Amino acid sequence: MRLKPIIPARILGKKPKALLAAFFLIVVIAFVDRQMRLNISLAFLYLFPMLVAGYYLGRWKIFLLAVLCTVLREAYAPWAWDTFAAIRAFMSLVAYFGAGLFVAELTRAREQAESESLRREEAEAQLRALIDSSPAAILTVDPEGKILMANEAAHRLLAFPPLSLRGESIGPLLPVLNAVPRAQGMAPMFRSTIECTGRKRNGEVFLAQVWFSTYQTPAGPRLAAIVWDGSEELRDREGLGLHSVMETAQLLVRAALHEVRNLGAAAAIAHANLSRVPGIQENEDFQAVGTLVKGLEKIASSELRQASDRATGTVDLYTALDELRIVIDPLFRESDVSIRWRLADDLPSVRADHHGLLQVFLNLAQNSLRATQGAERKEFTVTASLEKEVLLVRFYDTGHGVPVPDRLFQPMQPGAEATGLGLYISRAIVRSFAGDLRYEPQLLGSCFTVQLTPAHVAAAAATA
Repeated sequence: MRLKPIIPARILGKKPKALLAAFFLIVVIAFVDRQMRLNISLAFLYLFPMLVAGYYLGRWKIFLLAVLCTVLREAYAPWAWDTFAAIRAFMSLVAYFGAGLFVAELTRAREQAESESLRREEAEAQLRALIDSSPAAILTVDPEGKILMANEAAHRLLAFPPLSLRGESIGPLLPVLNAVPRAQGMAPMFRSTIECTGRKRNGEVFLAQVWFSTYQTPAGPRLAAIVWDGSEELRDREGLGLHSVMETAQLLVRAALHEVRNLGAAAAIAHANLSRVPGIQENEDFQAVGTLVKGLEKIASSELRQASDRATGTVDLYTALDELRIVIDPLFRESDVSIRWRLADDLPSVRADHHGLLQVFLNLAQNSLRATQGAERKEFTVTASLEKEVLLVRFYDTGHGVPVPDRLFQPMQPGAEATGLGLYISRAIVRSFAGDLRYEPQLLGSCFTVQLTPAHVAAAAATA
């Protein structure tokens, strides 16, 4: 409600002028009331200056002005002061003060409403800008599965022309969202994350990562969803997994061929020694053994290229260790194993393969986790330091230790857990980018040290 249509805008436009006009109006009413000879009072006219003053003044000032108007009313009233004068004055005071207070409260309520409206409009504008500029698709859906709102990214993701998604059914595009309202009955608050298959308008299928929640509005329940196309991430993840499998397979094949080469060399020596026996050269079995030995040597000669040919790059060690921490922290907490990280400042980047290095770190951490099971002290410490142009990452644990260190890096050794290839493959991976993995004996527990070459040292050696 606004007072400006009732009270002239030129009066309410500025506070000093408005208050001066109200005071002048009081003076005029009092003067006319004093000069009037008729047996009537103009006291009701004081309500108008009270309305004007109430627009600007506080409660106590309105009350004082009401007292002034009451005094003037009684001073120039045509009636004599009698027993009812006090009641009449009190009722006048209440009327004047009530009129001014009504306008004051009405004005304050209006200003608060306008302020809240401005803040709401500003918040809505900011939210709209955030939604429109978001790289992720944002949608709102009603209980019938109809799209109510979609930002620009949603139109691009689902291959729709701009501003054309409103009113479309979410079912053919993201079937899982179409099922949520029916499954949950549009609960007042329900949040979840889903990875599902989506379909664009042109029929193209993509991997959708969806974060959604339900909420209530005066018009009924709604569902809000943020949708991200995870197809590229899936391709990268699967490609990286395939690359890792192929690298590991190559290491296993190299290990097998290495053993075949050793066995072939031993068999060739034994065959050469036997050839000195008189008359054995004509023996068919001896000749067959010679053929088998040559076959083994031929197979061994086809060994894959050395691990040093493996493609490497520059890896930030802090990033790799942060990723390791994200993976292992929950596992160690569940096993009540405390972790300490002691990383030197300003460590240089290293020459390595990021995924391969992370695999090595994870294997060593899991070995330490297994070693600390059942130990009195359950502690695991990771340190990283630069020593004489070599970067060393050490993994300490307070587990049961290593009874036979000489056989640690032998593949498929008796007594090893799982396949017994973990440490062998880990050392092969580290050596593939000119590093090394070794065991350092400890009085309590064990320590494995990963030796890495700083990227600037590797670059200098390559150009030398």
